[in-house]
Amino acid sequence: MVDLQSQYANIQDQVDSKIAGVLKSAAFINGPEVHSFQNELENYLGVKHVIPCANGTDALQIAMMGLDLKPGDEVITADFTFAATVEVIALLQLTPVLVDVDPVDFNISIDAIKKAITPKTKAIVPVHLFGKVANMEAIMAIAKEHNLFVIEDNAQAIGATYTFKDGSKKKAGTIGHVSSTSFFPSKNLGCYGDGGAIFTNDDDLAHKIRGVVNHGMYVRYHHDVVGVNSRLDSIQAAVLNVKLPHLDTYNKARQAAAEKYNVAFINQKNIITPIVSEDRDCHVFHQYTLKVLNTDRDALANYLNENGIPCGVYYPIPLHSQKAYADERYDETDFPVTNQLVKEVISLPMHTELEDEQLAFITSKVIEFVNR
Repeated sequence: MVDLQSQYANIQDQVDSKIAGVLKSAAFINGPEVHSFQNELENYLGVKHVIPCANGTDALQIAMMGLDLKPGDEVITADFTFAATVEVIALLQLTPVLVDVDPVDFNISIDAIKKAITPKTKAIVPVHLFGKVANMEAIMAIAKEHNLFVIEDNAQAIGATYTFKDGSKKKAGTIGHVSSTSFFPSKNLGCYGDGGAIFTNDDDLAHKIRGVVNHGMYVRYHHDVVGVNSRLDSIQAAVLNVKLPHLDTYNKARQAAAEKYNVAFINQKNIITPIVSEDRDCHVFHQYTLKVLNTDRDALANYLNENGIPCGVYYPIPLHSQKAYADERYDETDFPVTNQLVKEVISLPMHTELEDEQLAFITSKVIEFVNR
C-alpha cells in the first residue's frame, strides 16, 4: 500500500546525515531538530503555533484538553473514520455524538451536524478523510451560530488546501480553533516512528497546550495544569525536517496517481472513483478509495491479494457498531450512508513512488474482477 523504502532511497543521504547529527549531539528530547521542525511547519502552514507531540492520537486528546471541555459535554464527529477520533472523546469522559457522512466525499455530513446539536454540544470534530478537506466553511458557520469549538482531525490531509467561496485559501488544519495531525510513517508527511502535532492561531490556547504536552510544566517541577507526557523526539523531527520540503511534491505525485486511476476507471459503471473538484489541492489522497457496486467487495480484496496487489478496507465496521462505542441513543436509520460505505469501499495502493506499469496492472485486475 505504501512504498516507504523507495521513498527513503531518494532522500537517504539527507536522512542519514540528520539522524547522525542527533546521535552526535545526544539532544534526543526537545533538541534543535524539534524546534527547527516546529518553525518550518508553522511557516509552511501559515499558522501561528505548531506544538509537536508524540503521536496523532495524543494530539487530538491534547487539543481537547486545551479547550477545557468538561465530562458530559457533547462532541459531534463522523461515524465513518478511524477509532482514534472517538477514542479520545471517550477517554476524556466527554460524550461522543456520531453522525453520518456525505455519500460523495465521505466527510462529515453538514445536515447531520445540524440535526445533532443540543444544548450540551460543545465541539465539532471534522475528519478530513482520505486526504479530502471537509466542508469547513459550512462547519465554521454552524460553530459560530451555536458558539461551538471546531477541532480539525487533520491526520490524513496535511498539505491540502481549502478554498472558500470568496476565493481565499487556507491549509487544512488551520481553519478551526485547533487541529491535530499524525506523522505515522504511512502519512503524507510521515516520520520513521510515531509523531504528531497540534496547530492553532490562538495564543492563549497554544500556551496551555505547551504545558499539557510536558506534564503541565512551564517551569521545571512547577505543574500549573494537568498534563501528559507527549513529546516528539529529535530523531523523528530530523526525519520530518528532511521530508517537509518535499511534501508538496509528494502530494502532487499522489494526485497524479489518482488521476491515472480515475482515467482507467472512467467507463466502469460499477466503479465509483473519488471526487475530484475544480480545486484539486483540496484532496491530497492519503488513500485512494473506490466504491464498488454490484460486486462482492471482500471477494475483490481477496482476488487482488492473490495477484500480489495490496489493498485495504477503511473502514469495515462503523464506529456506532463497535462494542466500545455502541450506545442506545443511536438508530441504524441515522447512518444510511456509513452503513452502505462499509460494504462498498476498497482502497488501492497510494504513495509517491507508484509507476505507470504498476498502476496499469492494478487497474486491469480491478476491472477484470468487477466485469466477471
